[in-house]
Amino acid sequence: MNNSDFYDTPTVTGSRAGDLVRTRPVFVPQLTSAAGAWQVIYISTNSRSELVPASGIVLTPEAVAEPGATAILVYCTEFRGLGGVCAPSQLLAIGAEPDTTGIEAALRRGWVVAIPDGEGLGLTGGGPHTFLAARAGGRAVLDLARAVYRGANPDVPVAPVVAWGYADGGRVVAAAGELQPWYAPEVDLRGIAAGAVASDLAALAPAFSRGLGAGLGLAALIGLSRAYDQLPLRHILTEAGTRAVAEAQHLTDAALLKRFPQPVAHWCRRPDPWNDHWWRRVLALETLAHTMPAMPLHLYHGSDDEIVPVSAGRRTLIAYRQRGTEVSWREYGADHRATADAATPDVLARLGENITRRPPPKPGRPIGEGEHSEHATRP
Repeated sequence: MNNSDFYDTPTVTGSRAGDLVRTRPVFVPQLTSAAGAWQVIYISTNSRSELVPASGIVLTPEAVAEPGATAILVYCTEFRGLGGVCAPSQLLAIGAEPDTTGIEAALRRGWVVAIPDGEGLGLTGGGPHTFLAARAGGRAVLDLARAVYRGANPDVPVAPVVAWGYADGGRVVAAAGELQPWYAPEVDLRGIAAGAVASDLAALAPAFSRGLGAGLGLAALIGLSRAYDQLPLRHILTEAGTRAVAEAQHLTDAALLKRFPQPVAHWCRRPDPWNDHWWRRVLALETLAHTMPAMPLHLYHGSDDEIVPVSAGRRTLIAYRQRGTEVSWREYGADHRATADAATPDVLARLGENITRRPPPKPGRPIGEGEHSEHATRP
């Protein structure tokens, strides 16, 4: 099966969320601690609880840790782009993934590492990526854990799950923690680490709408429009904005940031597009800390973060504390990129502590959520 055939979009008829559709072994030249790697196609659900196909990669370590110390780590990278070759499962297979420090460190601990590509990435014709749609991303995290349980590779042990992400990947794993008790209660999710997380996108909007983050603002407009395509979100665009969106939705992060440095308002009919009625509704839906995760949550941030202001991370901490979440905080005197690397030992140590704890109790489903969720039983 060639590359294009493997990533062809499969049918979802008769499937359950978390079902494994197909796998194939691949070589990952950047990772010295991986004994094996499998690209996987599996079933997840979108923001409307509809079944959708998704892709990812599962990595096995050279030596699995002893029982009680092993884990399945679901690792979510930060933004790689809206389209093109930017899915982690593809970047790792060609030796072009820019962030391997945490992956390598987890493999050296003897953990299995599963990396979702994210909705709209990987599969042919599935884009654009639903950038910043954390709740759909959280489902992809939990369903990849289900897929690993159901046999992504017979050598993968059934073990406690932990999740780790940074920036938009951090938002995704935090959302997964909120969703797990009712969406995937059979997934033994023991702990979450999330760096550079903004819980309130409305408060963050000015930061990613101009300056260094302008391209990310356009990507946010495209990604959230794709996730909530049942809502009239693109009515704010000018004709030039419509053309920009058509081009940008196929670009990697580097190409997008270079091609579209203009403020988001440049492409819109109004100077404050995020204050539009429909956009306020979507940003509210994507606010984190709606509920209390049942497992411990570790948040961290760089005090000199130029992409996601540290004030946004501190507000996230407060929001989760107000929910009664068991949450810890670590602040680093570094910028966005340096913090991601500096935090690796601390994050793995904390997640290592989480896997030794008893599974948390499973609270009831939040009212109004999960009406179409699937509750599979682990074999």
